[in-house]
Amino acid sequence: MSQVQAESKPIVSRNQAVGWLRQMMLIRRFEERSAMLYQNQKIGGFCHLYSGQEPLAVGSIGVLREDDYVITAYRDHGHAIARGMDVKLGMAEMMGKVTGCSKGKGGSMHFFDAEKGFMGGHAIVGSHIPLAAGMAFASKYQGQDRVCICYFGDGAMNQGGLHETFNMASMWKLPVIYVVENNLISMGTQLERSSAVLDLTARGGAPYGMPGVLVDSHDIEAMAKVTLEAARRARAGEGPTFIEARTYRFRGHSMSDPMKYRTKDELEKAKKNDPIIAYQAILMDRGWIDEATLHRITDEVKQEIEEAITFAEESPETPFEALYEDITVAPYTPQE
Repeated sequence: MSQVQAESKPIVSRNQAVGWLRQMMLIRRFEERSAMLYQNQKIGGFCHLYSGQEPLAVGSIGVLREDDYVITAYRDHGHAIARGMDVKLGMAEMMGKVTGCSKGKGGSMHFFDAEKGFMGGHAIVGSHIPLAAGMAFASKYQGQDRVCICYFGDGAMNQGGLHETFNMASMWKLPVIYVVENNLISMGTQLERSSAVLDLTARGGAPYGMPGVLVDSHDIEAMAKVTLEAARRARAGEGPTFIEARTYRFRGHSMSDPMKYRTKDELEKAKKNDPIIAYQAILMDRGWIDEATLHRITDEVKQEIEEAITFAEESPETPFEALYEDITVAPYTPQE
């Protein structure tokens, strides 16, 4: 097990760093406006927000290639936007419109963009972990060097499929990166009440013969560094890597979560260490942005999200006759 901390020398260029900051701000704005739209009943169904965890997705996906695979669980908006999904398609999906990334039939938990290698958005806890191994196997079988990165929450560490998959992925040296987004709470249950072993890095790495790395994902550049090394190992045929990315979500598990499992003081303390604000300060200290640049990015992000909301509101509803489309490759006809 190893732990990665930030280095004094940045691993990114100025343009890349400013781009990452903008992506994080875009995700945060998308999430916060989605919360308001949900409260106004313009978004239905389940909704799990990513606010607070932005550097994890942006820092890791930001160092992968465009042809690599990305797959995640139901808190998926942040990963999709970090992968480059048009926020108009994302917002339309949230509102169940036909112009959405899943034609309005997936909603918050099922964002997909296959052209960008973004393979979902999966609602069942841990169900996508074997799928990631499958994509990695396909890449290796076809003689490619594409990598699959797979995100899941700390609650998924207790799913049986995870352990079966980790064993096979390591045995076959599959090019896959497994990232547990450890926000320390499985829905509403703290880690110490759901896991006999609190050190998830120790649980997920060495027992399966793969490196286990602990990283503070609020440090976006540290997150990028561990992902880059994991991708290098995968492309070199050295097999999978397990990353425990410590994080904190500012919102509840879902929109119906009153968050009675933590205090207001704890939440306020976490928000004082907002990773986006922290990265803004870092880039200012480096002289890479100034107040004027920050204001410009803020205004651009607001405008982009408002245009996405307008696009979604003006898009048509998904027609009823599309209900049975996109279920199987061949046309699906329901039984009478």
